[in-house]
Amino acid sequence: MAESSSSGLPRAGIFPSGGLQSGPETDATSGDVVLGNAAAMDAAAVGATGAAGAAGMRERIVNAAYDLFARRGVRDVGINELISRSGVAKATFYRHFASKDELVLAFLEQRDRVWTVNAIVGEARRRADTPEQQLLAIFDVFSDWFRRTDFEACSFINVLLEMGATHPLGRASIDYLAKIRGHVKQLADEAGLERTEDFSRSWHILMKGSIISAAEGDLEAAMRARQLAGWLIEHHRA
Repeated sequence: MAESSSSGLPRAGIFPSGGLQSGPETDATSGDVVLGNAAAMDAAAVGATGAAGAAGMRERIVNAAYDLFARRGVRDVGINELISRSGVAKATFYRHFASKDELVLAFLEQRDRVWTVNAIVGEARRRADTPEQQLLAIFDVFSDWFRRTDFEACSFINVLLEMGATHPLGRASIDYLAKIRGHVKQLADEAGLERTEDFSRSWHILMKGSIISAAEGDLEAAMRARQLAGWLIEHHRA
C-alpha cells in the first residue's frame, strides 16, 4: 500500500478569495490588523501535517511487518528486524506500537482488509454474476493464488496454530476466521440456500483444507475443493 504524501490542506497564505495575501489582513470596519485567520490556518496546517506524518509512519511499520509476518509467521520475526525493515527509529516504533503483539494485531486487521475482503471475497464477487457462482469463484481465485510464487497460505490459520487458541493473537485469528465464514454465509443467504450457518462452516472447511493442501504442494487443491463445493451447494438448496 502506498503511503500518502500530501495532507490535502490549503497552503499557508492562500485564502478563500484565491489571492495571495501579501501582508496582514485588515478588518474592513475598524482598520485593525487581524492576524488570527492566518495564524489559525498555519497552526491547523502544521497540526494536520504532523498527524498525517504520524499516520504515514504507522502505515510504514505495518506494511513492513505485513510481508514479514505473512511469509514467516510471528515468532520468527523479531523487533529489531521489524524496526530495521520499516526504516524507523526504535523510539518511533514504540510510539506507535507498545509491543510486538500490538503490531501483529494491526497486521491481522490489515490482512483481513487486503486479503479476505478485497483479494478473495471481493474478487470472487467481481468474477461472477450470481451468489452461487460467486461462492464457487472463491476457489477460482484460490487456484490463481495457489500458483503464485509468493503464495503464503492463510495468516489467520498460521498465527492460530503458532500461538494457540488461548493466546490473544490466537483468539484474534479465530475472530477473523469467523468473519470469513460470515462472508460465506452472506453469499449463501443471497443464494437462497438452506441452513446457511451449517453451510458456511462446511464451506470454510473446504477453503481451509485446500489452503493446507496447496501449502503441501498440491496446485490442484482449489479445483478439487471446488468440485466438493458444488455438491455442498446441491445439499443445501431450498
